Amino acid sequence: MKVILTEDVKSLGKKGEIVEVSDGYARNFILKKKKGLEANSKNLNDLKLKKANEDKIAQEQYEAARELGKTIEAGEIKMSIKTGEGGKAFGSIASKEIAAEVKEQMELEVDKKKIQLKETIKTIGTHEVPIKLHPRVTAILKVIVTEES
Repeated sequence: MKVILTEDVKSLGKKGEIVEVSDGYARNFILKKKKGLEANSKNLNDLKLKKANEDKIAQEQYEAARELGKTIEAGEIKMSIKTGEGGKAFGSIASKEIAAEVKEQMELEVDKKKIQLKETIKTIGTHEVPIKLHPRVTAILKVIVTEES
């Protein structure tokens, strides 16, 4: 019997897959525990429509991420940090502060978790900070760090 899985089943398949299983396994486990549906024409058509809708939504999210990435790469943010003798910085700039400055200076919402800083910024100058907006879109933000007066 062919069934459409409605959730991941260990050693059988992932959600949305069509798999062939024995009639008893389908009746007594898959269908009984609502882990899948019988693969009839109505359910197959529903699955096809659902996948098409998910693909459309994924494409829209990708396009939105690309547009946001272009906006981020076109701009830059300026930040200042306290320094002591010899230009040594007191403290550092973390992704939380960068996200706050992007919101304030560029008026864009960027989640601090998407900012991929290897380590906090502790030096004065221009830094390129990658921001992962989508699995296929990473924008580079210019952060200009100056000495606080």
